Amino acid sequence: MAGLSGKIAVVTGSARGIGKAIAMRLAREGAALAVSDVNGEGLPALCAELEAAGAPKAIGHAADLSREEGAAGLLEAVLAAHGRCDILVNNAGGGVIRPFLEHTAETLRQTIDRNLWTTLWCTRAFLPGMLERSYGRVINVGADSVHTGTYSHAGYNAAKGGVHALVTGLAFEFARHGVTFNVVSPGGVLTEDLQAMMSDDPEVLAKYRMSVHPRDVAKREIPSQRFTEMGEVAAYVAFLASDDAAAVNGQIHSINGAQWMM
Repeated sequence: MAGLSGKIAVVTGSARGIGKAIAMRLAREGAALAVSDVNGEGLPALCAELEAAGAPKAIGHAADLSREEGAAGLLEAVLAAHGRCDILVNNAGGGVIRPFLEHTAETLRQTIDRNLWTTLWCTRAFLPGMLERSYGRVINVGADSVHTGTYSHAGYNAAKGGVHALVTGLAFEFARHGVTFNVVSPGGVLTEDLQAMMSDDPEVLAKYRMSVHPRDVAKREIPSQRFTEMGEVAAYVAFLASDDAAAVNGQIHSINGAQWMM
């Protein structure tokens, strides 16, 4: 497939997990890639994988994107290597998941920084170039726990809720300029971390502070009775990044096995 041939895509938080799956899918669709992560150790190997998967060129850039200068540095690296950005996938995130009253000022700040500020600064950095060319796709990775609640997620949901709300305002403001803004909002996704939690070892459950096994959560709360695969999230991102999705704008797209429905 080469549905994104000729396009330049930036995927943040892409050294592993959903971000890596998204970058690999966009590479198979023919996009040239720039991948970024706060930890740059895995980026050279990832770039080699991306080019082997079909990306004509891939670069890696390590940065703390929760800081304005980190996003500005990523933009500079992308322009130097590729000259522009057509597709920005704001996937960088992660947060401290714990009961709300057990949060500290620092853990709340980390959660907001990693999810909301990374998205704000990267969008601010890359949007002017898209507006100049009257073309762009901005895709935020949100979380369906914003809708469903989920234990110990209040702080995380506050950050992801901002990630969701951002696209509605941006879509309304910039739709006439040829740039679209959407959120892919997964429910439970079978990431490497969740796979580790699937152990039947009581010590593993205790480590992750889980009173219920993830398999039981899937059976009880998800009508499909399974978690979403990372590749399924990546496939939806690839569609939103394509020219076929030009009229899809300002939307929250849940991918959750019918766990939550409007």
